[in-house]
Amino acid sequence: MPIRKILIANRGEIALRVIRSAREMGIATVAIYSEADRRALHVRAADEAYCVGPPPSSQSYLRMETIIEVAKRSGAEAIHPGYGFLSENAKFAQMVEDNGLIFIGPSPYSIEIMGSKLAAKNAVSKYNIPMVPGIPEAVSDVAIAREQAARIGYPVLIKASAGGGGKGMRLVENEAELAEQMERAISEATAAFGDGSVFVEKFITSPKHIEVQIMGDKHGNIVYLFERECSIQRRHQKVIEEAPSAVLTPEIRERMGQAAVFAAKSCNYYGAGTVEFVVDKHTLDFYFLEMNTRLQVEHPVTEQITGIDLVKEQIRVAAGEKLSFKQEDLKIHGHAVEVRVYAEDPRNNFLPDIGQLKTYVRPQGPGVRVDDGFEQGMSIPIYYDPMIAKLTAHGKDRAEAIERMNRAIDEYQITGIETTLGFCRFVLSHPAFVDGTFDTNFVAQYFTPEKLNGEDRPEEAEIAALLVSRMVQAKTGKTNGTDVHTPRSRWKQNRQKI
Repeated sequence: MPIRKILIANRGEIALRVIRSAREMGIATVAIYSEADRRALHVRAADEAYCVGPPPSSQSYLRMETIIEVAKRSGAEAIHPGYGFLSENAKFAQMVEDNGLIFIGPSPYSIEIMGSKLAAKNAVSKYNIPMVPGIPEAVSDVAIAREQAARIGYPVLIKASAGGGGKGMRLVENEAELAEQMERAISEATAAFGDGSVFVEKFITSPKHIEVQIMGDKHGNIVYLFERECSIQRRHQKVIEEAPSAVLTPEIRERMGQAAVFAAKSCNYYGAGTVEFVVDKHTLDFYFLEMNTRLQVEHPVTEQITGIDLVKEQIRVAAGEKLSFKQEDLKIHGHAVEVRVYAEDPRNNFLPDIGQLKTYVRPQGPGVRVDDGFEQGMSIPIYYDPMIAKLTAHGKDRAEAIERMNRAIDEYQITGIETTLGFCRFVLSHPAFVDGTFDTNFVAQYFTPEKLNGEDRPEEAEIAALLVSRMVQAKTGKTNGTDVHTPRSRWKQNRQKI
């Protein structure tokens, strides 16, 4: 079935992202918006726009019946959910299909299976994919959980079966903590997902969070588009991503890719999806974590290294076309790094800092991409995720990508609110990031608010610059012209800015 008009059931930068790819394909677009987003950029960019309710997402972007009614009234044949909101809601996907519309995403069956961590583990276990040691069943009795934890060995994680984003997740270091942490995990999971099911698994003490992008069609073809390193996190949520990972060997990359394809096959998957793995940074042993049945926030880094427009491919697959490429066609071209620019205050435990963008000037130049949904003078709504933009830098190798990202962050001008730009600059200038040895404990290990303006930062920046210079030398046999004393002066010059 040809798709001539798409309704985007989302807002902000991802809505703009879909609108732009659709326009290049000659497809008309329909935006929806809450009363808080009446003047948003995605509303202006779409061919048509409809208000779906008051500012709270529960009264607007999550109103399934209203969204489907708007799609039918506007003449849209398909609905793209973006990420977040209704993107992984099996009920919504089924409602879309039941109303004769195309859901630009996987089947309701795939969403339902992979939406439960326990169901997902059971599905992929048939393919002998490595799993984190644990008990693949829900538990609510503390005594049973205590037996399971003793069998696995502490530390363990109590994890919500239905959730993500760190909600309903508790680290338990010893038996004395188990009852309290389990009670908290169940309470948080119930509040966040309406499902208090939790399970117990072994905690990998030095974990890397690495995910594999997959794409499948309705004809049974599934490929993997390499991996993304997503270990820089705060509150179990990603802040900086890169592709490919700096530590994987070609052999491990291929094994992880094949494991991701098998995970997709376990639920007859089609569309864009991401299979997440936890990797022991010391041994590089990897274990299946979960599957996200949608387009990821960090998909631009994959697009940069593959040259594939994932949104266009989603639309083609939803229309019934075969994938436009095969596994052997895919190659890694250079390296890409993405930082999420949040309206948050890193000096105040990354709490949201909502206000007006008094100054907002995007960085430009070679290899720099900005995905955003704001412009100067606009305000960050208090009702939604406080992400302002995704800033991506691409280079011929990791060293150039890091250097370009540092330059882009220095050029990014935002005033009126606090942002995570300074924190991202701190990460990129840290030796543990530059040499690739970091894991998901990076923030706890290395970051304190004082680091953003402390006197010890220049020395760390100099070490990082020297490591980048050596990376270039190792690749080319030449220096990159970097004066290892430059970061000290640049840091002082930009201290107030960031």
